[in-house]
Amino acid sequence: MGFHKTISNFIEQKQDKYIELSERIWGCPELYFAEHRSSEILAGALEEEGFEVQRKVAGLETGFVASFGSGKPVIAVLGEFDALAGLSQKKGLTEYDPVEAGGNGHGCGHNLLGTGSLAAAVAVKEYMQETGLKGTIRYYGCPAEENGSGKAYMVRAGLFEDVDLAFSWHPMTKPSVWHVSTLANYSVRYRFQGKSAHAAAAPHLGRSALDAVELMNVGVNYLREHMVPEARIHYAITDTGGASPNVVQANAEVLYLIRAPKMKQVQELTERVNNIAEGAALMTGTSVEAVFEGAASDLVPNTVLAETMYQHLSAIGVPAYDEQDYRFAEEIQATLSREDIEADVSGPDRETVKKLKNKAIADFIAPFAGEAAMAGSTDVGDVSWVVPTTQCLTACFALGTPLHTWQVVSQGAMPIAHKGMLQAAKVIASTAVDAMENQEIIDKATAEWKGRLDGESYVSLIPAEKTPPKR
Repeated sequence: MGFHKTISNFIEQKQDKYIELSERIWGCPELYFAEHRSSEILAGALEEEGFEVQRKVAGLETGFVASFGSGKPVIAVLGEFDALAGLSQKKGLTEYDPVEAGGNGHGCGHNLLGTGSLAAAVAVKEYMQETGLKGTIRYYGCPAEENGSGKAYMVRAGLFEDVDLAFSWHPMTKPSVWHVSTLANYSVRYRFQGKSAHAAAAPHLGRSALDAVELMNVGVNYLREHMVPEARIHYAITDTGGASPNVVQANAEVLYLIRAPKMKQVQELTERVNNIAEGAALMTGTSVEAVFEGAASDLVPNTVLAETMYQHLSAIGVPAYDEQDYRFAEEIQATLSREDIEADVSGPDRETVKKLKNKAIADFIAPFAGEAAMAGSTDVGDVSWVVPTTQCLTACFALGTPLHTWQVVSQGAMPIAHKGMLQAAKVIASTAVDAMENQEIIDKATAEWKGRLDGESYVSLIPAEKTPPKR
């Protein structure tokens, strides 16, 4: 596999460009389905590199597909670029200091994810041009991973029908291959409608929508004992109906995120939550509307691809961290709790746990871990149901850093994050080239994928009439 050096050189020659792209996206954090600037930054950069770009695919205003080459094999690289609400933060600081109070921030590192995947796709293209390697490399610009599941719309639209393999990655605290299954999820907004009244003079004339929300939450809490233990149900009250206690609240709203290991389980669990909402409406004399927000399928792991990607991760190795990287990581760790750090360094491999203790950066690659289950969700799961898929992780943040925090945003535009991003690009590009040159990898991965599905076909969790929102 003499191509590692070639691919690494391709990426390193343009590393300043990739870092600049990631920082531009970091600087314009946009929420799900509204990533207009971020999407165009990436799509425009790929056009400059000679890719043919299709915008607004699958009805997604910010979704796009960029292709280079023709014919088989077809390799997909997945990129994300959405941010999170309320996580605005200035870069390089070790204390909370938002750029904009209450503003958005890249608290999951998707500014790195989208750019690192782009760098991988470009490196594969350049390798194809230099060697004459045949096939197609595609970059999928995937909006709304955090909420809304843009990839699920892409899969439903058939955009992966001719794809042989799909690769992605995620910024994290430790370099590894993400050989896991994830939970399917369903997001529903419950809007209750009641009747306002003077809470003292005529409470009997009112019908409280806020009471209905509270009763629904109580009912769901009782449901938790009677669902599979791996399932998760989370909620946020998004509208309490007002700030006046002497007015019976006529409107109230709660947003639920429901998770379970399998698609069928999450559908059944959602129906039970729907029934609880209807019951709360009956008890309060209100009405309720259930509004679909998003859904993601469980992720189907692939050992063949995971082991192949791990070989390339090991061959490429970890970035060269300098004294400033370590010092900054130590300062970030000082803002974290002991529990955060201990949870991050724990694991089944005792030797790895020992090596991680007292480190600020995971600067080594642990042995390949067996398949595991993760309690989170990702719309990469939908892709994995229609094409063999795998992902790697790289150390972009100090050990112990939880995702969806201001600490991630602070580190996401710093050298430690850039180094992890470029490392991921090299790993993905190397794995893609290896598969394009060796049909056996594709054949074995496909055979395993078919065996795991065991005859079960993908059925989108998105209602047939539902189209992506325009924001």
